[in-house]
Amino acid sequence: MVETLTVEALGARGDGVASSADGRVYVPYALPGETVAVDAWPGHPDRRHLLRVDTASPQRITPVCPHFGVCGGCQIQHLETGAYLAWKRDLVVQQLRHAGVAADVAAIVDAHGDGRRRCVLHARRGARDILEVGFAALLAHHIIAIDRCPILAPSLAGAIEAAWAIAETLKPAGRPLDIQMTATLSGTDVDVRGSGPLTPRLTADLAEVAATHRLARLTRHGELVVQHAAPMIPVGRTTVTLPPGAFLQATVRGEETLAELVRGHVGTARAVADLFAGIGPFALRLAERARVTAADSDAGAIAALARAASQTAGLKQVTAVRRDLFRRPFVAQELRDVAAVVFDPPRQGAEAQARELAHSAVPVVVAVSCNAATFARDVKILIAGGYRMGEVTPVDQFRYSAHVEVVARLTRP
Repeated sequence: MVETLTVEALGARGDGVASSADGRVYVPYALPGETVAVDAWPGHPDRRHLLRVDTASPQRITPVCPHFGVCGGCQIQHLETGAYLAWKRDLVVQQLRHAGVAADVAAIVDAHGDGRRRCVLHARRGARDILEVGFAALLAHHIIAIDRCPILAPSLAGAIEAAWAIAETLKPAGRPLDIQMTATLSGTDVDVRGSGPLTPRLTADLAEVAATHRLARLTRHGELVVQHAAPMIPVGRTTVTLPPGAFLQATVRGEETLAELVRGHVGTARAVADLFAGIGPFALRLAERARVTAADSDAGAIAALARAASQTAGLKQVTAVRRDLFRRPFVAQELRDVAAVVFDPPRQGAEAQARELAHSAVPVVVAVSCNAATFARDVKILIAGGYRMGEVTPVDQFRYSAHVEVVARLTRP
């Protein structure tokens, strides 16, 4: 049944929020103040399909991508820049308020830069067994086939075409694929997941695709298929050779912005622990002026960090440790000689580590997060343990999405 609704606010996922006969509902791609016609969204009773906008918001703009509104990769290309940045900053304000954390929140830093340097494209067989390569539709399992994506960095030029070629090559396997593409100094690094074991013929065909599309490396579930050049990225003074499927900050400018904030908050500390260090975007830069203990559960990432540190002249001592910080967080006794701790966990946050830090005497803790809700939970634990939090800085490297990075410095009085 078609309804006419007035959108009252913008929700945390970028959906318009409205009141219907069924209560509060969410309308993707609608903006506050708009009058919209909607109908039911099967399987999602609190969602509505936007049929048309009868009265448009003055803040509505033309999306930059022709796939917007169908592809689920972006949520909010239709809102003008100033209002968009204000909404994104407010996501952090609301999560802190919800957690009962009093904090000053700075203006959001735009760190989109040249665009995303990594993406995961999905390949599936759709209707009539037609291959589709692209991103998932909003709240659905089918794939929206794409031939371009304006939020990708120029360094990923040709990545979508390469993903199509890989999917066509593996089509006989008949399995859904996830194709991770990462831009590096040496070319695009690709890790394919979901193909199952490769036959010699498929391996040879993939090697030919890699050569045709000038891929630096092609792996399957981390296992090498072919490598034409070691995939490397610059990190401060160092150059890191990436392990297959490595996690990186989404944009180059995003990594640089977060690292600048972290270095500023660490200050003159001479001994630093970088927890959830990954391949070392913070640790390797901090090591230019401080001794660093870097810990992460990812063996490949820690090995890459250690190798880069050992091959770079002029760095202070870097001790790289493989450790599951969810099960074995650093305890107060282990941190007794540390002047600053940096932690940048996955989206689930660092609750166990925050509880241990709350019992420590570490003078400075720098919290970095890609999830404002778990960030608020973790800093609340530290504040309850006696830390004082300074200004919170939101960073937008996930343009057109509801994701936002957060950085803050906490100190012992």
